[in-house]
Amino acid sequence: MEVLEGAIDCRPEETGYDSSRLVALNEHFQRIIEKKIIVGAQYTISHKGKIIANASIGGGSKISDEKMKPDMVFRIASITKTFTAVAIMQLVEAGYFRLDTKVGEILPQFSKPPFADISIWNMLTHTSGLYPDGGCYPDVAPINSWEYIGAFMERWDHKGEFDWITPGLLGGLRKPVGTQWMYNSFAFAVLGEVITKVSGKFAHDYIEENIIRKLSMRDTAFMPTKEMAERMYIRDEEDKEHIDTIIAGTFSQDEGNEWDKIPKTGGGIHSTTRDLIRFGNMMLGMGRLDGVRILGRKTVERMTTPQLHNIPDDCWGSKEMDRQYGIGFDMKRGVAFNYSSGSYLHEGSGACSLDMDPKEQLCAAWFVPWDNVEWSADALFNVQNIIWSGLM
Repeated sequence: MEVLEGAIDCRPEETGYDSSRLVALNEHFQRIIEKKIIVGAQYTISHKGKIIANASIGGGSKISDEKMKPDMVFRIASITKTFTAVAIMQLVEAGYFRLDTKVGEILPQFSKPPFADISIWNMLTHTSGLYPDGGCYPDVAPINSWEYIGAFMERWDHKGEFDWITPGLLGGLRKPVGTQWMYNSFAFAVLGEVITKVSGKFAHDYIEENIIRKLSMRDTAFMPTKEMAERMYIRDEEDKEHIDTIIAGTFSQDEGNEWDKIPKTGGGIHSTTRDLIRFGNMMLGMGRLDGVRILGRKTVERMTTPQLHNIPDDCWGSKEMDRQYGIGFDMKRGVAFNYSSGSYLHEGSGACSLDMDPKEQLCAAWFVPWDNVEWSADALFNVQNIIWSGLM
């Protein structure tokens, strides 16, 4: 078992963390690599604001034998939603709208039934009633929002303003607004359009300027820089072709690809686990990090307080009667988890996780690309339990 170590701020014991649990963590990663659950792992852990672990193990993919490195860049997928939620809350703090503002007051596509009752809060908490991501339910219609949009693009005559939201709503509502938790990435793309419309800046630019750059997250962006691309994890040939064009300087977002005009605010950011820790520590710092203000304390308190009460969740067979969810942050509870009450997190498919425990001031981020599975609790929930077991 070869573990590559990155830079840390101090030894774990200096913050009251048992370093032997990092050995247990590496052994766990090695076991699930051998079981072909994941191909490798990159992780960073901070305790009381200090990075106490930053390492990688294993590696490789379908087209590359490259080992995982502590500074490897990867797409954080749905962890992007937490950045989008922070951006929305910044605009709430600035007075542009409220959480109870109807989306239709900002985007006219939502101004008519059955969408007129959907609020910004509904979109942030996955209670809009819109049809959820594919795979959530076995009975979901075979055509989802993204497929409707793709079909529209094929027919579009490129005249007038490009409207991707209208075809995205063709599926209508699966449930009445506010009655069920249903995971919806399309809703977060719409929130990106809200950011664009209200701020006057494309959502990607707004988030990078007002969150990522302010936090000095130098390895984080929607579109990787050449230097970031040279350190990116390559999943497949499509990934390699895309990354190669960035490195060669031949990639262009102005090639008439209408998909590039849709905000990737539901899953398009690239980062490293070390950079994600800066974002996590900003949240643990009640909206501040290193003297930089991103959000106010009361806003963070609202975002990290359960928002839903007796709202059921049947996604992926969960059968929860009272789904725990904050604003843009998940708040999974139950016998599987060992973090403190009040902790919050978000997973990303592919897979990765960012978990924050305000009581213990512990923050952990890990990237564990799947091997021969589509999802496994061993690489997510079990990892969280091992990391939290180091607290003394």
